[in-house]
Amino acid sequence: MTARVPDLPGAARGPVVAVLCADRRPPGLELIQSAAVVRYTTAAGLPAALRGADALFVWDFTSTAVEGAWPATNPPRWVHIASAGVDTLLFSALRDGDVVLTNSRGVFEGAMAEYVLGLVLAFAKDVPGTCAAQRERRWHHRETERIDGRAVVIVGTGPIGRAIARMLRAVGMRVEGIGRAPRDHDPDFGVVHGFDQWVGRLPHADFVIAAAPLTARTAGMFNATTMAAMRRSARLINVGRGALVVTEDLVAALRDGVIAGAALDVVDTEPLAASSPLWSLPTALISPHMAGDFVGYLPTLADLFVDNYRRWRSGSPLRNVVDKRLGYVLTRPGGG
Repeated sequence: MTARVPDLPGAARGPVVAVLCADRRPPGLELIQSAAVVRYTTAAGLPAALRGADALFVWDFTSTAVEGAWPATNPPRWVHIASAGVDTLLFSALRDGDVVLTNSRGVFEGAMAEYVLGLVLAFAKDVPGTCAAQRERRWHHRETERIDGRAVVIVGTGPIGRAIARMLRAVGMRVEGIGRAPRDHDPDFGVVHGFDQWVGRLPHADFVIAAAPLTARTAGMFNATTMAAMRRSARLINVGRGALVVTEDLVAALRDGVIAGAALDVVDTEPLAASSPLWSLPTALISPHMAGDFVGYLPTLADLFVDNYRRWRSGSPLRNVVDKRLGYVLTRPGGG
C-alpha cells in the first residue's frame, strides 16, 4: 500500500503526532485526538507527516522508512515504536540526537515465553512427526524425549529472556543466561555468563534460545563456527531478531546434522522467500514472526502508547525509555 492514509479530524491546537501505519490504524487513538493533531500516514507520506511533528508513533514496526524520512532540522522530540526491537530506528541522526526513544516492552514477554515452551515441547515430543504421520494415515509409534532436567542456554537476559527462563524453569529445565553483566544467584536464570563466555557455554546446552536484541555485537552471532560448538543433539530457537543467525550457515548445519533442529520465528529477510530451503528442511520449524502476537495484543500496544503520550504531555517519566547506545531498555543498573 503506497497511498497516504487520510488524517482523522484532529484538534486545531496541541502537539502534532505522526503515526506510521501500513494497512490498518492503531485502535483507541481517539483518546488523544481531542488534544493533539494526529497525522496517520503510510511510508510514502511519512516525510510530509514528520514536518513540524512533535512525536512519532511507529505502529508499522516492520517499516524501514523512518531513516529516509527523518527531518534534517526540527525532528520529533519523542519516538515510540510498537515493538520491543528498535534496530530499525538506531540510525545515526536519531541515535545521536536528543530525541527520546521508547518501545513496547511489557506487552510480549508472557506470550513469547509460552511460545518458546511450545517449541521446546514440539521438538521433544516430535509434534511435527505426529502431524506428518496423521496426514499419511500412518500409525507410527515411537518414544519421545523428556524435557525435565534438560539444559537451556538463553542468550539475552532482558524481559523476554527472563520470562522464558521462568517458564522453562517451571517445567523442570535447567536454565542459564548470557547477558551483558555476568552474575551469580540471578532470581530467574540462576547464573548469567558474560557475552565473552557465551560460545563456551554452547556445548552444555540441549536447547539454545536466542532472545537478544540486534546490535553490532549480536549480529550474525549464530554462524558456522558457533553452531559447530553446539551439541549435535541440540536445538536452536530464535525469537530475537532474524539477523542474529546467518541463514546460509544454519541451512548447512541442519543439512549436515551439525545440530538436530532449529525453530525460527524471525529470519533475516521477512517474509521468508518461498524458495528458501528452510521451508522443506525436516528439522526446521518456521513461523511468521508471531511468537508474541496473542489475541488482543494490538489494543494492548495502542494502550501503552496512549499511556506514554499522557505521561509525555504531563512531564511524567516515560515507560520503556531505550538506551540508544545499547539498543534496549536497561532492566537494572549495570544489567541487561
